[in-house]
Amino acid sequence: MASKRTTPSGDKQRAAGSSPAAPFSEAELEALEAEFADGLSTQQVVELFARRGERLSEATFRKYVQLGLLPRSVRVGRKGKHRGSQGVYPTGVVRQIDLIRRLMVQGYTIHEIQSEFLFLGGDVDGTARQVTDLLATMERAIAGGVHGEAGDEVLARAVQEARGFADELVSRLRAIERRLAMHARMARAAV
Repeated sequence: MASKRTTPSGDKQRAAGSSPAAPFSEAELEALEAEFADGLSTQQVVELFARRGERLSEATFRKYVQLGLLPRSVRVGRKGKHRGSQGVYPTGVVRQIDLIRRLMVQGYTIHEIQSEFLFLGGDVDGTARQVTDLLATMERAIAGGVHGEAGDEVLARAVQEARGFADELVSRLRAIERRLAMHARMARAAV
């Protein structure tokens, strides 16, 4: 194990040996995904960890993004005239930050985490969000058509079937990502 640990600001106490709060449970993560289906702002992520008694600074969050440990935000327009846009992250960033912190407590450096662990979850979340948005757009287009036509029902069923395929694809991609990460950890342990 490397003797010098490199940690972004805000995580110095963690690297020094303090133990993290218990990781988010799967039920907590699912509840977050339902509550923040459209994603989370940086501030919301920071607040989620603060409510658990864990310090996560915006600077640390940005550093994780810069290093490729977290996905980049998607710009989303705010409701209201002249409100601009806001960067939104998939809810999966909570899971990824949780994992990063647990690995750091186990003695991994940021460099080791960056080079030896796969962080594809953000990409899978982004793909899932894009497909969901595409299907929702198709559903709106169908709903905006002339009602009662047989073609509308056929199209609606086709979109619903595509939604099932998309859910299955995302589920399989998540399973593959978990297995790849597990294999990377096992290879690291064998060295």
